[in-house]
Amino acid sequence: MKFYFTLLLLVALQACNEDEMKTYPPPEVADVNVDFYLTSPDESNLLTLTTSGLFPMVTNTNFTINVSEGTTYQEMDGFGYTLTGGSAMLINNMSSATRSELLQELFGTDENSIGISYLRISVGSSDLDATTFSYNDLPSGQTDENLDNFSLNPDMANLVPVLNEILAINPTIKILATPWSAPTWMKTNGSTIGGELLPQYYNTYANYFVKYIKAMATQGITIDAITIQNEPENPYNNPSMVMNAEQQRDFIKDNLGPTFQAENITTKIILFDHNLDHPEYPISILNDAAAKSYIDGSAFHLYAGQISNMALVHNAHPDKNVYFTEQWIQAPGDFYSDIRWHVRELMVGAPRNWSKNVLQWNLAADPSNNPHTDGGCTECLGAITIDGNSVQRNPGYYIIAHSSKFVPVGSVRIESNESFEFPNVAYKTPEDKIVVVVLNNSDVQKSLNINVQTEPISVTMPAGSVATFVW
Repeated sequence: MKFYFTLLLLVALQACNEDEMKTYPPPEVADVNVDFYLTSPDESNLLTLTTSGLFPMVTNTNFTINVSEGTTYQEMDGFGYTLTGGSAMLINNMSSATRSELLQELFGTDENSIGISYLRISVGSSDLDATTFSYNDLPSGQTDENLDNFSLNPDMANLVPVLNEILAINPTIKILATPWSAPTWMKTNGSTIGGELLPQYYNTYANYFVKYIKAMATQGITIDAITIQNEPENPYNNPSMVMNAEQQRDFIKDNLGPTFQAENITTKIILFDHNLDHPEYPISILNDAAAKSYIDGSAFHLYAGQISNMALVHNAHPDKNVYFTEQWIQAPGDFYSDIRWHVRELMVGAPRNWSKNVLQWNLAADPSNNPHTDGGCTECLGAITIDGNSVQRNPGYYIIAHSSKFVPVGSVRIESNESFEFPNVAYKTPEDKIVVVVLNNSDVQKSLNINVQTEPISVTMPAGSVATFVW
């Protein structure tokens, strides 16, 4: 009898062991109709489509991001970079085949592209051109109030050809143009560095913008918007020009706005284009009803201030837009900290504070962070590093790509709850897809839930990683 029960026990144990050895589909490969793209700080995942750690939402005590399609905010204009003159030169110097492949990757919409939909360019040179220039440079002591010598020639070698190749790939890409300085003969100090716009040339400078927009149009390039001056409170860059709020208000109200109106220029006029520590600058201009009538909105950088100040400006004048137009990454870059800060503050923070776009500075540089002007930025890391025909993708590439690839122009930000551990932003695309961008803002692996009406999920994210989910 004892032998019989022992035999039964052995048979039962063997059956249990065989059952444990059977292969069952693990939760993470269950049928979840959600695309999960992951970038991790150790670079083991770089915008990688994965199912690891992803499964249908189960009952647990983890934090839940609740997404509500019924509550909508601003419509998005896009994500991208500044295409500096230096970036254009490096791209244009590539072989035709390599350049074409790179531009398709950057600006296309297929599965191998990151879908950049917004570019900022400089009116004249920025500090990331090889030399300083305007479109009306004259010998010292000469002036040209009629702008008879205006010429787009400095942009014809690299910027215009590259833009036209980009437009062939994405004809609807939005282009914002920004001057770093007026021509030196219009300035108080006659220099590319600092100085102010002389009041007697306000109207001439307004016509300079008109000539620029029309000249670009003849090249097939539509300028969607202009900002009045890059960093108008920064007199140190090369080139640069100072313009206080009262000067910018008067220039728009009395010269630029009426000139655009008279010339039937529909290009948007955007204020400020500087740091978020001085929200009173754009607010004070928008408080002037005459100036406000010509203005589309205000643009910001985050080298000082708080990203939440974008909402302060929006709330002061909710009928006007806000934009995020520049933030650098310092070379050589630190993947772990760069990804975390830029996704948290900009890719999540800016749209959550009403920004219609997010732009990084800048698209491309060479391995030595060239070109730049004498006195320009020497440590600005491009989103890509171009060395001849070789391309290296840097943190800025993935920071932007986690949104640009999945959130096309016309997408609308929708409601999702805030979290310090899991900063996030949600969108509904024109194709009715739901997109959620999430950061694990911690130094340990963490799990969370995302409660979307169509298909709630639970997911585990590595420390410091960023993910985009698409339903």
